[in-house]
Amino acid sequence: MFNKISMDWRMILMTTNIKKQASKFKVTLLGTGCPVVSLDRFGNTTLVEIGEKKLVFDVGRGAVLRLSQLDIFPGEIDEVFLTHLHSDHLVGFPDLWLSGVIPTLGKRAKLLKLRGPEGTKQMASHLEKAFSKDINARIAHGTIHPRGAQIEAYDYEEGLIYDEEGIKITAFLVDHGTIKPCYGFRIDYEGHSILISGDTKYNENLIRHSRNVDLLIHEVAAASLDAANPETIRHIMDIHTTPEQAGEIFKRVKPKLAVYTHIVLLGGITEEEADLIGRTKEIYSGDVLVGEDLMSFEIGDEIKVNYPKKVVSMTI
Repeated sequence: MFNKISMDWRMILMTTNIKKQASKFKVTLLGTGCPVVSLDRFGNTTLVEIGEKKLVFDVGRGAVLRLSQLDIFPGEIDEVFLTHLHSDHLVGFPDLWLSGVIPTLGKRAKLLKLRGPEGTKQMASHLEKAFSKDINARIAHGTIHPRGAQIEAYDYEEGLIYDEEGIKITAFLVDHGTIKPCYGFRIDYEGHSILISGDTKYNENLIRHSRNVDLLIHEVAAASLDAANPETIRHIMDIHTTPEQAGEIFKRVKPKLAVYTHIVLLGGITEEEADLIGRTKEIYSGDVLVGEDLMSFEIGDEIKVNYPKKVVSMTI
């Protein structure tokens, strides 16, 4: 549970310029938004750092800009994993891929591995063709490494899709309406685990795969009751998860910490009006946070939550 401090602990526990040992298992929300353009919430993207590995899960709008704020070059990313092929989860991929070969941005000299659902290999092939003039010109000038400009793409199915250096990543099917297949991910390392829901409605398969996770990163959606185009809003809400439904999931799973990302607000509702935490707490009494861009989590026996320019520790 949280240390017994009021919810204003963010301001109370602000720390700056403190050097500390890097976490072996760290998660950063690079983007917590949805297709709506927002300078506060960039497109849905999650960075997972385990040891020396840097893995990115979905690559939404502005992912490279957020990486730059962490002083991470796009060329440093080892692999990319896609939950599904909705544009808001992958429009940032060409930027990550192509920027990563530039000398001042990492100068990737190895193939960039991309794992996604059925259709990912085909998409990667078309991207290489679409940018071939740019790539060939840079290779001819000697400014980029030819292998760094290539994508090694895989179409995965449900099950264990990554097992290297003690890191295990399992893909599991979720329910995002007509967008099929759509997956979530569970990442396990040295007895600790996180789960990324992907885009989904309330889903039993997600619940099965969420058992005993330290950190559950889940999407959420809310809408105004007075919104125009109610049919469109009902359709969108039907393929996402309300705070109450998420509360039921958290209640059954009991993660050490749950955090919202991919925050979908429809019909002009504000975050304050949506009251995501309040509505969740009607169902679930455990620890829940609304994610922010660049919020990070250090996973261990304790979970340390780092806000931009702030550090908050909680003992679990």
